[in-house]
Amino acid sequence: MAGLPTSWVVVRLSALGDAILTTGLLDLLHRERGWTFTVLTKPANAPVFADHPAVQAVASPGLGDLGPAGWLRFAAGLAKGHAGQGLLDLHGTLRSRLLSLLWRGPVRRYPKFGLERRLLSLLGPGRASGAAARLAGLNVPQRYSLAVFPQARSRAELRPRLYLAQPVLAQAREILVRAGLDPDRRPVALHPFATHPGKAWPAAHWRTLAGELDQAEIPWFVLGQSATPSPLHGPRDLTNRTDLRQAAALISLARCLVTGDSGPMHLGTAVATPVVALFGPTTVHWGFFPSGERDVVLEPDLACRPCSLHGGRGCDRPDPCMAAITPARVLQAMPPRP
Repeated sequence: MAGLPTSWVVVRLSALGDAILTTGLLDLLHRERGWTFTVLTKPANAPVFADHPAVQAVASPGLGDLGPAGWLRFAAGLAKGHAGQGLLDLHGTLRSRLLSLLWRGPVRRYPKFGLERRLLSLLGPGRASGAAARLAGLNVPQRYSLAVFPQARSRAELRPRLYLAQPVLAQAREILVRAGLDPDRRPVALHPFATHPGKAWPAAHWRTLAGELDQAEIPWFVLGQSATPSPLHGPRDLTNRTDLRQAAALISLARCLVTGDSGPMHLGTAVATPVVALFGPTTVHWGFFPSGERDVVLEPDLACRPCSLHGGRGCDRPDPCMAAITPARVLQAMPPRP
């Protein structure tokens, strides 16, 4: 794209997984075009972009900037401070559109496929087959890439990536040792938490899986951030005991990561650790399946899926779909011992 600037502000304000999924596109644009970025995101997402070669800075709105008047002031200041740079809108909400109206440079925005998503939600994959096929054909990073490229780039080219320096990797090894684990045995990482109840694998299944791992003499540990108690207690339960980059480093030392549809799932792909991902109310159509070469998705074969975009809608079934994924299937899906 001749004439475009090489410095850009990229907007992705929402959840952890959404932020992680931008990293592959930023990496690709840096390598192919020399572009560099200021990332506008939530403060909690900032560690995702630490040490990323394409990222020069991270900007985050404060609490007072999120209301209408505050956002207008914040957006005007950002547009003035980055005049002449490009704006890459990977958020696509009213806030980012307002920012684009004030922007003093080129603006590129990704297609959210809102019509297709609505049709699929209303009619289901069988009756909305065209929308289902289009959504299933492009994952979220590929949709992001359409903000810049006329055709979506491949999933492999856009795979998310975190850059972990040696000090945080050394910290992760020390954390495992303190938990009574040998890092060189590459224990299995378990993330038993979900933002929405519909995405949660039953606590009894987690306990069964841990027992089966113990029987097979496969070491494991638990990680994540949660206000609810972990279903697996003891010295190997690292819940709420690590920050985001330590969690990513721990996952990078693991044989594999077992998790539901979650932000940490994308951390696994981004540090090249095989992921065994458990999907129930959400499906491939929403674009969030992990994209690593060794990642595996387990899901039940139910016609009612997907029942919601984020798994927050209640379910009338007596046997929720996540319960249909058995611990035996998870064990079978794990990569062989290193």
